[in-house]
Amino acid sequence: MAENLNIGIVQVDIPEDANVIVGQSHFIKTVEDLYEAMVTASPCFEFGIAFCEASGDCLIRHDGNNAEMEQAAVENAKRINAGHVFIIVMRKGYPINVLNRIKDTQEVCRIFAATANPLQLLVAESEQGRGVLGVIDGFTTKGVEDEKGQEWRRMLLRDIIGYKR
Repeated sequence: MAENLNIGIVQVDIPEDANVIVGQSHFIKTVEDLYEAMVTASPCFEFGIAFCEASGDCLIRHDGNNAEMEQAAVENAKRINAGHVFIIVMRKGYPINVLNRIKDTQEVCRIFAATANPLQLLVAESEQGRGVLGVIDGFTTKGVEDEKGQEWRRMLLRDIIGYKR
């Protein structure tokens, strides 16, 4: 039967005013295709991408258009250290602006999280390697929104962010 399995938590370090997208892919071409998805989604994005290669040289492959974001992605990938997991650290835009392009990238198998909230990855480790089991995104709920909360949400989406009209 199976060998030992250890489960731990990796805290994702999200720079101020940044968002992250964490997912799993399957091929070395991932970094280049995710780069294209990001730059074609918006010329304003500042971002870095890091990808944990799971075969061959098993390197952290990386790219980006902003040195700080790229370094943040690489440092997070070092801590995650799980096969074929990628992380995009981005500013001057939101995951909603690019998430469908990311999901449509041929190599992408799944998205674990897209957030600016505090983020923890649940990581399993065996003798073979490491894998992401899931995420803890943000905090637990504290209640149910009332009418005032609904009004605030609608104002946020329409007047402040501008996503709804």
